[in-house]
This record gives sequence, structure tokens and C-alpha cells, in this order.
Amino acid sequence: MTDALSERPAESAPGSEKPLRSHIGRVAAASAVALVVGELITVGQTVALARLLSPTEVGIFVAGTVLVTFVGTFAEGGLRAGLVHREDHLADAAETVFYATTIGGVLMAMAALAAAPVIGMLVDDRHAGVVAAASSGVVLLHALTNVPEAMLQREFSVRRRLIVGPAVAVSYAGVAVTTAALGWGVWSMVAGLYASSLVWVVSLWMITDWRPGRGRASMAMWRESARYGRPLVLGMIGARVQSVAETTVVGGSLSPAALGQFRYGQRIALIPVRGIIEVGATSLFPAFSRIRGDADRLRVAYLRAVHWAFVGSALVGGLMIALGTPAVVVVLGEPWRQAGVVVVAMSGLGLGKALISVSEEAIKGGGRTGLLNWYTATEVLLGIGLLVALVHLFGVVGAGAAISATAVMVGITCVCLAALVVRFSTRDILGALLPPLPCAALSTAITAALEHLVLQSDTRPIVVGLGFLAIDTAVFVVTYVAGLAVAAPATTSALWRLVGRARRTLRTR
Repeated sequence: MTDALSERPAESAPGSEKPLRSHIGRVAAASAVALVVGELITVGQTVALARLLSPTEVGIFVAGTVLVTFVGTFAEGGLRAGLVHREDHLADAAETVFYATTIGGVLMAMAALAAAPVIGMLVDDRHAGVVAAASSGVVLLHALTNVPEAMLQREFSVRRRLIVGPAVAVSYAGVAVTTAALGWGVWSMVAGLYASSLVWVVSLWMITDWRPGRGRASMAMWRESARYGRPLVLGMIGARVQSVAETTVVGGSLSPAALGQFRYGQRIALIPVRGIIEVGATSLFPAFSRIRGDADRLRVAYLRAVHWAFVGSALVGGLMIALGTPAVVVVLGEPWRQAGVVVVAMSGLGLGKALISVSEEAIKGGGRTGLLNWYTATEVLLGIGLLVALVHLFGVVGAGAAISATAVMVGITCVCLAALVVRFSTRDILGALLPPLPCAALSTAITAALEHLVLQSDTRPIVVGLGFLAIDTAVFVVTYVAGLAVAAPATTSALWRLVGRARRTLRTR
């Protein structure tokens, strides 16, 4: 995604004369490094907890903490994005957002505590209600991250990517895995949640120069910021409503164990998908905000970003279809096989998220946040409708398929909305999106045949199974890149240039 912007230096981060593309490149590179480190930690933590905890314990934790993420949306109120987008009166805006989100965090934490018994009733397990009550304090901790996060994002901060993300991942993994090994059960994940939240707050405040007291908070400023962020809040509420629906439909209609299988499958499916969002979207929003007045530059930036996101997500989706179930069984063990089937069912998630993340950042950067209300309505109505129908028909696998189908259809909706801001043609967007798809389909068919007919990794000892999965992955990547060389030679050439640049950098160091 670093090629998403042209070399013109007209808009830069505040206080800098470097071209905007340089800022994007640095943040994307830092995000990629932090992502690799963080995901390696996450994979290790996921495997360890899967071996130490049961699907039922994971399901209880998921049900108990769904309320925290839901009410946290109201505490943030879309104000953080408004602060990133803002061009004037920054000190007053930051002061206003700090006090508004802190007060909101206190109120929402109290609301989460009061509503905790409802969670236990919804999933018919009182332990989930106790976990919900115990986790309510996390809402306030998250509220304290909003202004530092916004200020660092405005500055295209590399330190945020290289320090905070890995630190949060390490703290959660270290505390959760250690306490799980000591027999804490579901409370090990609650302890990890608090530890990582504290580290998140402390590390952010250590690396940001902003401090409260440098501006004047006002109701007028709050109303102005809230007006920009209101559609974003509705979008976040929609996502939280979906999450609550997933928890109640799967956990209530099936069982806490099924909910644990579903959430672990979803967590695994999201590991590579987060790369699309983390590496690109975090830097694209402030970048699109800077160039929103240059229509030609914005169009080129959007099309390049969405193309590269789709190249990566097509690869991820194909691998999930071909190797999802055997990979989960080899790594987590036979008791988690159903989670592997959920991973396969969620193979469309990456494609949808690629379209959603880039399009949403372009809409936000263009200042047309009201368009996101259509995205929210589509996601909630379609997502919950498909979820109820497919869970009834196919159980926990139907839940995964519902999420996958919803992501793809919402992604298409977001592209249509982004066209109102970016002004690209149907031919433009098809040219960006179509080339990776046949390449991924061919690679998926070849790799699936190799794995399921020949290697059968999930029937082997773990070391042999991992080796066979590595062979499968190599075959997929080689055939995919070969296909791209035919279908999208410019993309392949750009990939080789990036590899060559990386090699030269390593040699000079």
C-alpha cells in the first residue's frame, strides 16, 4: 500500500516538509514490522491458550467481554477520528475530546457493570455475567487512549507502531498464558485483558508529547467534533450490535462450547486480515484527509490502495480455503477441528475487509462521513439476517459463512459509496480488483488437491504436519505469483522491485 500515493509533496504531516508518500511509507513499514511481531505473539498465545483452556471457557470469556466493546463505542463517540481529520484549533479540540471521552468512559463502565447480569441470562450461563461485571473497568482504560492515539496518528508516528502494538500483545500473552498454566481458567483471559489495557494506556502516554491543559474544552467544540463523528459512531454501534448478535445467537442457540469454537475460528481468520487494516488503513486515513482537495491524486491513491489490499486478501482467502481446517488441527489439536471449518467458512472475510477498510478511509478522509450510514445499515440488517438464518441451518459453520458473505456484500456497498467521493469509473475499479481473483482460484485448487489428496497434514505428527503445511503454503505462493505475472504484470514487477529494495537495504546495514 505504500505505492498508493504519488510523489507530489504538496501535503505533508504538520510541521514536516517531507513528501506525504514518505510518511505513508514509514508508517506502513513500521506497521508491517509491528504486525509481524504482534501476530507471531498472538499465534503463540492462541495456540497456548487453546491447549490450556477448553472451548467452553473461551466461549464464556467471549460472552462476558462482548459488553465491554459495545459500550466502549459510546465512550469514544467518533471523536478520535474527528481529531485526526481536524485542521484548526487542534489544542482546544484535543482538550475537549479528552474530557468528553474520559467522562464517557466512567459512565459507560458503570453502565457495563449494571448490565452484566443480562449477559448471563442471554447465553444462559451465570459465569458469563460475572466475567462481564469484572471486565467493566476496561472501558475506562480504553477511553484514556483516544487522544494520544489520535495525536500519534496525525503525526504518522512510527513509534506508535513499533512500541505500543507489540507491547500490548506481549503483556496479554504473558499474563494470560502464565495464569492459564496456573489453573485460573477463564480468569486468565480477564487478567490478560486488564494487563494489556494498562500497558496500552501507559505506553501511549509515554511516547506522546500531548498533555491535557494546553487548550480549552468547550461544548461548541464538542458539538462540532461529534457532528463529524456521529456516522462513525453509528458504524461502530452497528459492528458491536453484530458482535453481540453473534454471541447471543451462537452461544444461546447452540452452546458456550460452540461459541468458543466460533470465536477461535474467527480470531484465526482475522490474524492475516488485520494486516490489511493495520498496515494500510492506519496511514491511509490521515493521508486521504491531506489530499482530499486533489481529485486526480485521490483517485489514483484509492485505486492503488484497494488493488494492493485485494492482492493480499485474495492470497489470504485462498489459503484459508485450502488449508484452514488442517492447519487448525495441526496447531491447536483435534478438539478444535470445528474452529478450522469455521476458518474455511470465513474465507471471504479478507476480501470484504479489504474493500471496506480502504473505502471507509477514503470516505472519512473526504469528509463525507454521512455516507457511512448506508454501510452501517447494510452491515447490521444483512449481517444479523444471514446469521440467524445460517446458524439455524448449518450451526456454527453457518455463523462463519454469514460473516464471510456479509463482509463481501458490505465491501461492495462501500466501494459504491466511495465512488461518490473519489470519482472513479466502473472500469477503473474492476481493473484494480479482478486480476488477483483467477490467480487465487487456481492456486487454491492446486494447493487443496495437494493437501487433501496427498499430504494430509492433519493426520501426521505435529512436526511433520507443520512441514507439510509449509510445503502447501510455498506451492500456493509460487503459483499465485506466477499467475499474477500473467494477469497483472505491473503488480508482479512492483513486487520484485520491493524485494530488491529490501535486499539492498539489508546489505547496506
